[in-house]
Amino acid sequence: MQLSIIIPVYKVEKYIRDTLQSIYRQQYDENLFEVIVINDGTPDDSMRIVAEFTNKHANLHIINQKNQRIELCPQCGVKIAQGV
Repeated sequence: MQLSIIIPVYKVEKYIRDTLQSIYRQQYDENLFEVIVINDGTPDDSMRIVAEFTNKHANLHIINQKNQRIELCPQCGVKIAQGV
């Protein structure tokens, strides 16, 4: 694993699909990177959209947590990240 991409999610339904599509549109082998989505207790449909991508991409991981400050989310992702 060379790269870990950490995405905090809270009320980003409007943007999350484009974000994930942009990542997976790249010409990189999915074995070389991972995507870690931190669900910060989002009340919208953001995680439904993320779930669509988990069915297609084995390198996408989800961490669910109760709503905290959004700036704390990356710290949760770093704990499980395998890339740099």
